[in-house]
Parts: sequence; structure tokens; C-alpha cells
Amino acid sequence: MALTDRVPKNSGWRLFLQTVVGRAYPRIIGLLRELSWFFFEVFLPVLSVAAYVFIYRAIGAPDVYIGFVVMGGAMTAFWLNILWSMSSQMYWEKQTGNLALYIMAPNSLMAILLGMAFGGLFSTGLRALVITLVGTLLFDVSFEVSNYLLLFAVFMLTMVALYGLGMMTASLFLLLNREAWHYANLAQEPVYLASGFYFPIKSLDFWIAAGASFIPLTLGMDAMRQLSFSGGTELGFLPVQTELAILAGLCVVFLIGARWLLGYMERLAVREGRLTESRR
Repeated sequence: MALTDRVPKNSGWRLFLQTVVGRAYPRIIGLLRELSWFFFEVFLPVLSVAAYVFIYRAIGAPDVYIGFVVMGGAMTAFWLNILWSMSSQMYWEKQTGNLALYIMAPNSLMAILLGMAFGGLFSTGLRALVITLVGTLLFDVSFEVSNYLLLFAVFMLTMVALYGLGMMTASLFLLLNREAWHYANLAQEPVYLASGFYFPIKSLDFWIAAGASFIPLTLGMDAMRQLSFSGGTELGFLPVQTELAILAGLCVVFLIGARWLLGYMERLAVREGRLTESRR
């Protein structure tokens, strides 16, 4: 084959987009191939939701709390996806021997993680939707959305900030090596409490709630509850516009942090040549 007949190689933004699509593909297709995973990832959160619903009904809590619980149960799917399929991903790739290939490849690690984020957002979004529908039908939850456009904006900013956090912590977990597994386990349950997955975050002390706002789901869920339920505004932590502005700031901070940490990790791998070894 002559040199002029060779297929041109993509570079720049074309390579970046090709990498994003290629890495998102297996996560989207995997959802359709492992239907048993989909069942358990929906069934188990619904059990947790049911437990809190029965508790609230037993103590005579307002009906809006039932809606808060259903929404919180749906959002757990996103947090678990970030924790186990984003933050821990680079560590697992190193254990399976793929990390060296990622670093040697001409594409950027940011594109690889962004593809994981898009694929995970699609599959996790379907699970969250099913959990919301099942919870709504089982527990007779009524939504009263006051502003659909603002609700969509809050959800999208929450997802961008959340997956930016996942890309940033992926580098941290890799650098921590074997401790990554323990930190992931440690972060799972406390975030449910601190972020108010099953109750209004306003119930906590102001400074505790403010500290928990570092996690995008805290303010994202609070704003979406205010926009989705009658009486949700009275139980809100901050005004929706304030929470929207904070979420926009978190998007910038986490995406810049992810880019810097991924660049640092790549420089470390080139300089020391040991980052991809299991003993590091």
C-alpha cells in the first residue's frame, strides 16, 4: 500500500470525540446485555426507599417527605455510579493491566473518563427513572413541578459537577493505590446522611449542611425537591437560584481539578515509570 493510500489518523478534537464515543459505547451496551444487573440495581434501592416510607408514615410525617425519599432513592444510583464506576475506575484498570495502554495511547485520559461519564450517565439515568416510576406508583407520590426549565438546568448542572468530581477523584484513588477500595467503602454510607438522600438537608445544622454542599448531590437534590413538590420550598436549605449558582461554580472547580490531576498523573507515569505497577 502506498503512503498516500493510508487511512488518515484522527487527532485533536476529532480524536477526543472518537475516544468519548468509543469509551461510552461499552457502558451503554453493557446495560442491555446484563439485564440481571439492571434488576438488582433497581430492586435494592426500592427496598431502601420502602423502609423510609414506612417509617415516615408510622410517625405521621407530611406526605412531601415520601416524595423526598423517592427522589433520594433514585439519586443513589448516580452516587453509586460515581463511586464505583468513576472514582475507582483507574485503580481497577491498573489492576487489570489496562492503565498502561491508556497512558501510552495518543488520546487523553480526560476523554476516556468523559466517555465513561456519558455512558454511565445514560445507563444510570435509566435506572433512576425506573426507580422514580416504581416508587411513584407504589407510594402514590404526586409531583407539582413549578418550573420545568429550571428543574432541567439544576439536574444537568448537578450531573456535570458530580461527574467532574468523579473524574477528579479517579486520579486521587489511583494515587492512593490499595487504599482506594477502603476509601470508596468509607464514602458510601456517610454521604447518604450528609447529603440528605432520605430527608431534607435543612434538618441538619447549617454548617454541617454547608460543608456537605461540597458534594453536588446535596444542593442538587435540595433544589430539585423545591421545584418538584408542593411545600418543598419551605423545607429548602437555600434559595434555588443560590444553589444553581453554587452548582455552576462546582462544575468549574471540579472540571479544572480533574484536568489538572489527570495531567499530573500522566506526568508522574512518564517521569517515574511505575504508576501502572500494582506495587505502587
